[in-house]
Amino acid sequence: MSTIFSKIIAGEIPAHVVAETADYLAFLDIQPLAPGHVLVIPKKPVDYIFDLDDDTYGGLFIFAKVVANGVKKAFPCRKVGVAVIGLEVPHTHIHLIPMNNVDDLNFSKPKLQLSQGELKEAAAKIVEALREITAP
Repeated sequence: MSTIFSKIIAGEIPAHVVAETADYLAFLDIQPLAPGHVLVIPKKPVDYIFDLDDDTYGGLFIFAKVVANGVKKAFPCRKVGVAVIGLEVPHTHIHLIPMNNVDDLNFSKPKLQLSQGELKEAAAKIVEALREITAP
């Protein structure tokens, strides 16, 4: 199945990548609910998260945990909210969203319209935060 996410994985569509392993990718949502809103995906194209094999499912959440720590450091907030909706793109994805109150996870509110420069800056902040927290 070819989706916008598989095209991002293949490098056919640009994305503001903040973290990557052989099996997973994390990049900024281009229509975020908050600055620092990241999508975390497995590179394996599976539509429904509960159809992932156990190893991929567990690995995805471990990878998301690392990325969430970077998001929280780069965008100070009370918590990083987690949402799995999966209706917009038929490829498993986890939303990581900096939040200070429950309304910050309201997907019906208007999305932010950030410039490419603002997205690039946000990605750089998360990448740097991840370097700091994963450095030996």
